[in-house]
Amino acid sequence: MGHAQTLNLAAIGNCRTAALIDDNARLVWWCFPRFDSDPVFSRLLAGDEEKGFCDVTLEGAASKNASYERNTAIVQTTLRDGAGNAVHITDFAPRFKRFERVFNPPQIFRRIEPISGLPRVRIRVRPTFNYGQPCTHRAQGSNHIRYMGGQENLRLTTDAPLSYIAHETPFALVRPITLILGPDEPFEAAVDTTSQEFTQRTRQYWLDWARSLAIPLEFQADIIRAAITLKLCNFEETGAIIAAHTTSIPESPGSQRTWDYRYCWLRDAFFVIKALNRLGATQTMEEYIHYITNIAVDAERPLRPVYSIVPTEPLEEWTAPDLAGFQNMGPVRIGNQAAEQMQHDSYGSVILGASQMFLDERLPRMGDAALFHRLEPLGAQARRFAFQPDAGPWEYRGRQRIHTHSVTMCWVACDRLARIAARLGLTERANFWREHADAIRKEILSRAWSDKAGALVGALDDHELDASVLLLPDLGLLPASDERFVRTCAVIDKKLKRNGYLMRYVAEDDFGLPESAFLVCQFWYIDALAALGRKQEARDMFTDVLARTNAFGLLSEDIHPVTGQLWGNLPQTYSMAGIINTGRILSRSWQEAWVG
Repeated sequence: MGHAQTLNLAAIGNCRTAALIDDNARLVWWCFPRFDSDPVFSRLLAGDEEKGFCDVTLEGAASKNASYERNTAIVQTTLRDGAGNAVHITDFAPRFKRFERVFNPPQIFRRIEPISGLPRVRIRVRPTFNYGQPCTHRAQGSNHIRYMGGQENLRLTTDAPLSYIAHETPFALVRPITLILGPDEPFEAAVDTTSQEFTQRTRQYWLDWARSLAIPLEFQADIIRAAITLKLCNFEETGAIIAAHTTSIPESPGSQRTWDYRYCWLRDAFFVIKALNRLGATQTMEEYIHYITNIAVDAERPLRPVYSIVPTEPLEEWTAPDLAGFQNMGPVRIGNQAAEQMQHDSYGSVILGASQMFLDERLPRMGDAALFHRLEPLGAQARRFAFQPDAGPWEYRGRQRIHTHSVTMCWVACDRLARIAARLGLTERANFWREHADAIRKEILSRAWSDKAGALVGALDDHELDASVLLLPDLGLLPASDERFVRTCAVIDKKLKRNGYLMRYVAEDDFGLPESAFLVCQFWYIDALAALGRKQEARDMFTDVLARTNAFGLLSEDIHPVTGQLWGNLPQTYSMAGIINTGRILSRSWQEAWVG
C-alpha cells in the first residue's frame, strides 16, 4: 500500500490502554496504564537511542509479514530466517465480556509460537519511565520481572525462561510462550491457558462488534478497519475519544510542528459522532455524547477546545528532555497549550453533538426540555463570542482573527437550539434562537465572501483561503449548489492543492510556510465534489487516499504532497472518521449490487 512509509505502525488496544507495533513485531509506543500516561515504551520518540521497547528478534531473520487479523484489533506477525525456521507472534490487549461487564485491563499479551524448524529468538524488554528515562531498577520473581522507576511499576509475567529475557540471551523456541505486560499485581492464572483463552475471547469480541456495524456496500474492509481504530481511541470509562494515540510525530520533516494529541477535542465531536452514528455504533456514540455534555453543562467558565480523558485534569504543555523525538525531530511536547486558547467553535460542536440526543430514537434516554435548557447557556456564549477573534480551527498560536469556521459554529449552536426547541414544542424559545441564528448567518455570508479571492475565505473581512469553508454546506449554512460555494471550490482546487493533495491553508503561520497536506481536508474536498455532482472525480480521489494508508490500513494526520509519506500523530481520529463518512457518501447502495 502507498509508498515506503515512515509510519508503518499498527494500533492494538482495548478502550483503556493502547500500544503501537511496527512491522518487525516491535512494541514502540505504549502509554501505561492509560492513553495519556507516561509511555513505558517510548522508542517511537527516542531518536537514535535503543530504549523504550519490547521486541522479539529471530536470528538470521530474512523476511517478515505483519497484518491485522481480519475484523479484529489483533496483530499477527510472522518472522522467517533463511533456513526455514519461523516464528509467529500474536499481539493484543484483552477485551471481552466477563461477569456481565467488559473486561479490559491495562495489559498487553504477546504470544510467541514456533511454526517451523527450531527458531532461535531473543526477547528484549527495555521500558522507560518519566518520559524517556531508561529503567534502572528491576526485580525478578518466580515467573515475573518487575520494572520500577515511574509512578506505576510495570510487571512482565511469562512462562518463558526469565533469565533469557533478563539477559537478552538468544534461545531456541521449542514451544509457545507468552509475555503479559501490565500492572504490578500477581497473575494468578496459568499463563499458557490464559493466553489461549484471552486470544480467542478477544478475537470473538471484535468479530461480533464488527458484525454489528452498519456499513456500505463498497470500501468495506477500509471502513471496518477505520471503525475498529476509532473504537480503539475511545476511553470507555469516561466516554472520551482522543485525537490520536501519540504525541509529537511532526506534521512535516523537521518542522517543529509537534503536538500532543492524546486528548479529546470538542471540535472532533461533529465528525466522530457522525461516523459512529452512520455505523450504528450507538453505545460508543452515546458515551461520547455524555462525555461532551457533562463538560458543557458544568461549565462555569468558557469552554476549552480540548480536555483530558478525565475532563478535570490540567493539560499544561511542557517539553520532555529525555526524548529526542521521532527520527530525532523534537521537541516532544506533553500536554497541549491549545487548552488555554479561545476557540469559539466549541459551543457549536457540543450542541451539534448533543442534538443527536433529541433525534436518535435508538438511544435509551432521549433529550428532553430539561437538557435543552441546560444547553441554552452554551447558545448564549455562542451569541456573545460569535464575532470576536479567536485562534480558529487550526489553533494558530501567534494571531487571532474572526474565523469563518468559528462564527459558523456559533451560528450552528443557535440554529440547532432553534430546531431542538421546535421539536420539543417550545415555540417561544424556537423563535428566539431562530432570530439570532438568522442574524448571524446573514452577517457571515456578507463578510466571509472576498471579491479579491473570488471565494468564501477563512476569516471575515479577509482574503486568505482556508479549507475549513468546505464544511459550510455540511453544517447547513448554505447549499452546495450555492454559486458562492461552487466558485469557492474552484478557487480552492486551483490554489490549495499541491500535487493532488489539499492544504489547510498556504499562507505563512507561526512556524513558517506549511509543507504537508492535512488529510481530513482531502475528505472534506471529496465530500464537496460529491455534493456538486462530480461523483467520479470524488471516487478517484477517495481511492487514491485509501491507497495511501500505511501497511495496516491506518492514516495519520498529514501526508507529504511530494513524497506521499504519512506524517503527524497516528492513528488520527479525524482521518479515520473521514474514511467512514466519505466512504458512505460515495458507495453504491446495497440494492445496486444486484442490478449491476
